[in-house]
Amino acid sequence: LADQDCEGSSMEEYERIGTVTHYFDRIGVAVVLLENELFIDDWILFYGPNTDLEQQVLSMQINHEAIDRAVAGEEIAIKVNDAVREGDDVFLILDEPS
Repeated sequence: LADQDCEGSSMEEYERIGTVTHYFDRIGVAVVLLENELFIDDWILFYGPNTDLEQQVLSMQINHEAIDRAVAGEEIAIKVNDAVREGDDVFLILDEPS
């Protein structure tokens, strides 16, 4: 994925961290099954055939309880800024190389 994104002067790097298992369109929430840890304030990319959404994680919950860290194997709810789709991959946007 990172190799395909060559526009602009900076090159972002990505690490796959999960998959969207459900999207609640009325409330703008994605359910993500994690394969790696995720923290509040991380920047993530939702990517799929019809999805390309980068955003910061500002709200994350498990069982309606707010959390600031989630680990592999957990299914979490994330408030999203736009529609995502079931099956979309979720990537952590890593810091740009210095």
